[in-house]
Amino acid sequence: MADEKVLLAVTELGGYRNFAPLYAALGYTVVMENSVRNAIRALKKITPQLIVAEFNFQSDFRDRTSNLESLLSSIQRFPEIKVIVFYESDYAHQLEKLKAQYPLFAALSFPIDEAALRDSIQRAAFDQ
Repeated sequence: MADEKVLLAVTELGGYRNFAPLYAALGYTVVMENSVRNAIRALKKITPQLIVAEFNFQSDFRDRTSNLESLLSSIQRFPEIKVIVFYESDYAHQLEKLKAQYPLFAALSFPIDEAALRDSIQRAAFDQ
């Protein structure tokens, strides 16, 4: 995977269309993980150009808003990795707190518009 464009897709809750075919059509080798913990483990083997993950706000966390913070913290040493986040519009204010701490390339609210996702991925590729 050294010369390939790799996209790490983290789908914890799902409930939306599988965008892996779109990612592949845009030239990415897709690595799918079903938890942030597995995604962090995968980062020991791969360095993706792009990560697409869900922001799942969890009010019961004492010191953070979601598991996504752990993932974003682990990639801080790789500023070239772009992150696109899917989120529920009800939690936009919580996402803003996260964006104040960590750089996000794009944030798309549910339901995910495929054209907007495609545009974000293409802009991320040009921003490398």
